[in-house]
Amino acid sequence: MVYHFTLFYPKNLAAMSVNDVLRKLLIPRKWRHYLRIEQNVKINGEYRYFNEEIFPGDQIDIVLDQVESAQQKYPASGKLPDVIYEDKNLLIINKKKGQKTHPNLDETTTALNDCATYLGYSPYIVHRLDMLTSGLLLIAKNPAVVPILNRELTNKTFHRDYLAKVDHADKLENQGTIDQLIGHDPDDQRKRMITPDGLHAVTHYQVLKRNYDGSAIVRLTLETGRTHQIRVHLASLGTPIIGDPLYNPNFAGEELALDAYEISLIKPFSFEKLDAKLPEEKIQL
Repeated sequence: MVYHFTLFYPKNLAAMSVNDVLRKLLIPRKWRHYLRIEQNVKINGEYRYFNEEIFPGDQIDIVLDQVESAQQKYPASGKLPDVIYEDKNLLIINKKKGQKTHPNLDETTTALNDCATYLGYSPYIVHRLDMLTSGLLLIAKNPAVVPILNRELTNKTFHRDYLAKVDHADKLENQGTIDQLIGHDPDDQRKRMITPDGLHAVTHYQVLKRNYDGSAIVRLTLETGRTHQIRVHLASLGTPIIGDPLYNPNFAGEELALDAYEISLIKPFSFEKLDAKLPEEKIQL
């Protein structure tokens, strides 16, 4: 499969070598090697050596023909996802509460099964949402953008913000950072816990609204993406999410009050920022 991308070098950036521009676009080193030896990157229609400069307003054409993909097949569910944003490379959907992100074995009811129905082919997973969490889920439509999105996740260019409704909000400052290691709970394989030998996990929070019943609406930004990270971190402060069956001792059968609210990133093979938000009418807190 051959992938062709066209973009224009921004007028507000200083001139930069071809190689440095490709690095800035987070194109993997292996692909930069093929682009050089195959002369598959053209500037204003002509090949330019990698140490030569690209200038503001120049058109950049990139052709990738060495993209490898260990594609997992996702059978179509027959149901359509709730699409929030789409372009030629990306799809952002509003995943339902209680729906898994991707299938195990022969499952056909997950978010990626719905995306396979919509696209007519199997999409590519970038990140996951807990089954009980609803909201924005980013899907890659082709394998050429996956390593770039993975790098954006690693270098924190890809941001994910959540909204949660929590109990005992009097224990929360108006804003703060939770920096606590998260590992497996040895007594319950479903759960995670704060543990000194766990994985690095950082969550920033801001209280948006305090309610008379002692609850609050909190905005959360992830620096890391550990399983159950927000749920474990909030519970560790004594302010568990309402409707959390694993970490809230006062769980009474409600749905988990946690929505993936906003995704921001740089669109692959571009210098353009994408900021997608869950419409207010779809927030389920």
